[in-house]
Formats: sequence, structure tokens, C-alpha cells
Amino acid sequence: MPDKTITVAVVTEKNGAHLSAYLEALRDTVECEAVVICDPSGTHFEAARKTLGEKLSAAFRDLDTMLTNARPGMALVSLEGVNAPPVIGKLLEAGVHILAEKPACANLVDFERLVEEAESRDLHLMLALANRITPAVEKAKSLVAGGLLGTLFGASVHMVADQTRLKSEAYQASWYADRSRAGGGILMWLGIHWLDLTTLISGERITEVAGFQGVVGGTPLKAEDSAALALRFESGAHGTMNAGYYTDKGYHSFIKLWGADGWLEYQEHLGGRTAMPLKWYSNRDPQSGIVEYDGAMEPKGYTPWVRRCVRACAGLTGAPLSGAEGLRALRTIFAFYESAEKGTVVAVG
Repeated sequence: MPDKTITVAVVTEKNGAHLSAYLEALRDTVECEAVVICDPSGTHFEAARKTLGEKLSAAFRDLDTMLTNARPGMALVSLEGVNAPPVIGKLLEAGVHILAEKPACANLVDFERLVEEAESRDLHLMLALANRITPAVEKAKSLVAGGLLGTLFGASVHMVADQTRLKSEAYQASWYADRSRAGGGILMWLGIHWLDLTTLISGERITEVAGFQGVVGGTPLKAEDSAALALRFESGAHGTMNAGYYTDKGYHSFIKLWGADGWLEYQEHLGGRTAMPLKWYSNRDPQSGIVEYDGAMEPKGYTPWVRRCVRACAGLTGAPLSGAEGLRALRTIFAFYESAEKGTVVAVG
């Protein structure tokens, strides 16, 4: 039996992202006692009933009505970026912890205000950056924190997904393809995960950014399908990142950190198949050669992430991500967009 259970509100809309994964995760999270859903469109009511069964206690089309009739301990918010801030703000005012689909804003100022509000009320505000709790990521973080690399010199990062999706008229009309609704394109939707992992694993903040962004694939998008970044870390180390929709199918994801005493490489995807997730080398112990990770591959994905967030909101464990950490990732991305527009280096605030 769980130590404590809470009610979770799913707050979404017709175009809410990852709803099936979130509903399945809540169904399988024992610390989630009951679920209420708020969807003005009613689009997801039937799916919620089918997935959650008796765990779904109520469905609402209006947020105020939901807050009057239900007292959730946490809200899982999956809205278009531009629609999220006022809804999250109202939930925070009602004393509700938040797990939000990224980016949860279309401009930086809105999210900065939400973080201030959450911190003033001692509430969690967590973006859905679920890769953080992958066992190989946690191992990589501990190795670097233990001094494997020594002084950080450089970082190479890429997050590549398929160009195929961009050719769909439905995708071209969606909020993911419109920067005014999503805050950005590939970098905001997928690249944010790998920017966050780079700072998480390295233990270093990004302080300056520069680069280029645009539509290289020729599809009629209102947000970038390609972004090339140059990064400076707080220690003075340099890095690069390439995020783009380039392939016909599958993902390629990669982080490599270079230090005075060795290197570390994390690679989760390789063209549609799972890659060897982690390997490293240290010149402090050259006899060991290149070491490959042989630890656990699970838990990973939305279900363990949602459960970790539910447990944090129930007061059973620490949050896997703070509002300030999510804000730092967003500040890096918005600083990059400013850099690309101005053609200059921009400091990350």
C-alpha cells in the first residue's frame, strides 16, 4: 500500500500533448488515488474513462468549476504553450502543485512569473523533462560529480528527429509548428530535453549562447526545423548543439563531455533503435580503458516520471526538477532565439 495518496487533476484541451501516456501513467501510479479531468472541448473525456476506469472521479469543462468541486493535490497540465500560463497561474493561486508539459509558455516573462508564484507559495512547478530519471543519466551525473572528467573543457550535443512529420498538413497546422503558440520549434519541443540533460550531467550552467535557426527542409512551418548553437559554460568550457528534423524516421540523440581527465558519452537513440546508453574513459585509470555502462535500463519514460512527480507532490520525496531548473532551460532557449535574430552572443539571464 502507498504511504500517501492524492487526487490529480488532468488539465488539457483538444490539442493537448501526450495525453494517452499521461493517463496510463496516472492509472499505474499507486500514489494517485483519483483523477479529475478538465477539458473545455470534452475531447479527452472518453479516453480518460476508458483508461482510468473507476479512478476517474469527475470530468469538467470549466477550470473554476473543477477547483470548486475538487481539491487536487497536483495538476498535470498539457496545453499549448501560449494557453498554459493563465491556467497554471490560477492553479497555483489555488495551492495546487504543477507538472506541466513543456514549454508551458510562449514567452519567457510568463514562465518567470509562474516560477515566482510557485516559489512564493512553496509549490512544485515541474516541466515534463522525463529523461532526467533514466538510470544511465543518473549514473552519468554521479560519475561527473565524482570527478571523472576533472575540469570541463567542452561538450558536443545533438538531438535529431524525423523530417517526415513536417510534411503532414495536420502537423503544419498544429501548435508545434507555430512559434507564436509553442514558443519555438525543434529546440523548444525536443532540444530542451538535451539542453537540460547537458547541464544536469555536467553540473554546469550555460551562461552565453549564439547560433543560427531556421527552416532548412522547405516545409511551410512557422517555427524552426533546425537550430545550431554555440554554448559557453560557467567554467569557461565551450559546447555545440545541433537540433533538427533531418531524418526520414527515428531519433538520434547524443551528449559527449570532454574534460581534463577524461570523457563521457551518453546516447539514447540511434536511428530508431536504442543505443548503448553510456560509456566513459578516465586518464586517472587508463588500465580500465573505455568502460561501458552495464546497469539498469529501467525505469524510464512517462510512467516513472509521473509517479516521481506525484510522490513529490504528496510530500513523499523530493521533486525531480525545480521551477528554477525548468526556467534555466527556457532562458537558454529564448536567449538563443534572440541571438539568432540579432546575430550576436547573448547572455543567459
